[in-house]
Amino acid sequence: MTMTMTKLNTVFLGGLVALSAPLMAADKLNSFQSLNGYTGLINTPSALTQAKGTVDIGYNNQLDFRGNKYIDGHNFIFSAGLFEGFEVSGQVAANSMNDNMFYSEGKGQVRDLSFNAKYQLPFIPNDWFSLAVGGKDIGGTANQYATYYAVASKQLGDFNFSAGLANSKRLTGQMDGVFAGVEWQLYDWLSLQVEHDGEAENAAARITLPKKWLFDVGTLTLTSRFYSNSDYDEQGTYWGLNLTIPLFDDYDQPAVNSKSAAQVQPNHAAATYGVKQNKPPGFFTSASRDAAPVPIVTSAPVATTAASKNTPSHNTMKIAAQASAYPITAADTALNTLTLNKLTLNTQAFSLKAALAADGFENILVGYNQQKQLIIQFENPVFNRNDIDAFGLVLGRIVEHVTEPGVEFTIQLAKYDTPLMSILGQVDNYRAFINGQQNPDLAIHQGATAIPKGVTWVGLTRANSPYFKPRVTISPALTNTYATELGVIDFSLALRADIDLPLWQGGGVSVSGQVHVANSDDFEKTAPFKHYREHTGVDRAVFYQTFALPFGLYNQTQVGYFQETYDYSGIINETAWLSPAGRHKVTANVGYFVYQNYNGNRDYKTLSYQYNWVEQDITFHATAGEFWSKDTGAKLESRFWFGDSYIGLFYENTSAQKAGVSISIPLSSRKDMAVTRYGQIKGKEAWRHTASTQIGKSHNRLVFNQGYTPGTAISLDRSFLNQGRMSSDYIYANLARLKNAYMEYK
Repeated sequence: MTMTMTKLNTVFLGGLVALSAPLMAADKLNSFQSLNGYTGLINTPSALTQAKGTVDIGYNNQLDFRGNKYIDGHNFIFSAGLFEGFEVSGQVAANSMNDNMFYSEGKGQVRDLSFNAKYQLPFIPNDWFSLAVGGKDIGGTANQYATYYAVASKQLGDFNFSAGLANSKRLTGQMDGVFAGVEWQLYDWLSLQVEHDGEAENAAARITLPKKWLFDVGTLTLTSRFYSNSDYDEQGTYWGLNLTIPLFDDYDQPAVNSKSAAQVQPNHAAATYGVKQNKPPGFFTSASRDAAPVPIVTSAPVATTAASKNTPSHNTMKIAAQASAYPITAADTALNTLTLNKLTLNTQAFSLKAALAADGFENILVGYNQQKQLIIQFENPVFNRNDIDAFGLVLGRIVEHVTEPGVEFTIQLAKYDTPLMSILGQVDNYRAFINGQQNPDLAIHQGATAIPKGVTWVGLTRANSPYFKPRVTISPALTNTYATELGVIDFSLALRADIDLPLWQGGGVSVSGQVHVANSDDFEKTAPFKHYREHTGVDRAVFYQTFALPFGLYNQTQVGYFQETYDYSGIINETAWLSPAGRHKVTANVGYFVYQNYNGNRDYKTLSYQYNWVEQDITFHATAGEFWSKDTGAKLESRFWFGDSYIGLFYENTSAQKAGVSISIPLSSRKDMAVTRYGQIKGKEAWRHTASTQIGKSHNRLVFNQGYTPGTAISLDRSFLNQGRMSSDYIYANLARLKNAYMEYK
């Protein structure tokens, strides 16, 4: 059976006619990854792009062998939607998984790592068509699959038509000239594709398993390319498998009516207690409020759990139960007047403190004065992925327990008695925000805030001391290579434990070690990558001390034992400056190390800058200086955040030029276990992995440990500054998540 272009045109016209037929069709059209690594049909792209905040991990066996023919092989594809209309992907193409290309078994084989990108052009009306431009095998050295294209797509009913123009140098003629295709989505779980890829006509079918079948982890898609009339095809059919996973959690999705940090408008003057406010720009005055009403931040309904029981005493339990039993709606005003007014601010503050202790917060102080000003100081050991969730739960607890009208609050977040950020506001105003009536009036400050006079502290001591309680963080340690002459992937894996034992204000002990778990053959003790094999043993043991200084400065010093192939005694000093709104961060990092077994030393010194573009959830990073391996130069990275995960694109120019992609994901739940008298065990809040390739040369040799500086599990950015998100603008831009944290854990 053969299919000519005339027959293909007939299929397209038939698809248009079929639009008028009554069909049991899908509710909406989905986009899929093609066998070539970009969103599209089979071999050709469409103008659709991967959804923002999703990653797709794919495999298919259609190997385009050096652009000369199609054979049975291996394609591994990782793709991500970085923002609306922009996707990137990396692809490994190989004949075999483990054949050594230096030996006869791998002679003549291909093992190629390529980078792809596609951008959908904006400003075209949705009811016209979509237009995108993209490239395959961009950059690098041996560009065997280099392709550049422009494509337009139009959705008509259950059909998506695509046509475009491409340029490539492949002998097969694939994606060289005019290409076109149509996808018919019959159901949410089934779609059919037909295309002309510049050389041949192809047909395929896709079956998609819904997310709910996979425990809401993601969607699984099976593709079967069952027909092609290509003159270069050695096999009749090929297949592919794709797993698409959203990096966003439901609570990370922006609210429909929410505004960016630069647009948030208050409805009342925030409580200041005589402290200069750090409000976002564009605040309305009370006179202008009626003329320009504020959109209300809303969040999706979530399942709630029963309120935690308070345990300090029977009376406290009773008070807390009474306070939390009353819904915080305007309809209960009469009931509050009759019943809750019997509770004084003292008893309400006492029940609040007990509730915060039951939530797992540490170093808790709650106080008030005669001017109805409520002060809460606390530390957050449970929401380790993001401090904004801790603020959200504490704010919700205030609204839940404090029913006295006209109360103002100050919340101070600290870490081992080191002040980090404070939030000021009014209880009634924040209650209206929880009820979906208005945006909250919050004055947010970096560092410590002033405490009003005449404060009466509830209880004589702080609840839940953080000191002398070890915190153990478990995570994998992974060293690996991709698409080398030795194999598609080689790895060395260890299980790592980082122990943090706080001892005094801002200080403690950090010890880290790991146990080797597994590795590929090329990481064996006598194999080519033996020097980069993950080891077993303790490799860090340091004392650390952190200070919060005036003018937004933080300083941390670490002294102790470091293992970097050899044993060193070293000292690390890190000084960071945060701008008042937290958008800018400058960090100076220096280290000096002495080799323990002979008279030798090493050092490094770097200067870093970070800009936090909170409106787009993007952070930009630049680092320059002298690094551990005596290489000097600079590193640049853009991180695209999706909740508590990010995907980064980076460039390095020190001993060699490298470009690559990074991904950071949390290996813990949103809320970790509370710290007990014996300590805490948790997953790593941000586990990072990278893949890169050398650029600017005629070869693509591996480069290890370029731009590297030794560190520990404790750092200013990870342990104190919320991964660079300790920012008032970040909180203003994520009000929906602030509310959701309380709704989820109340």
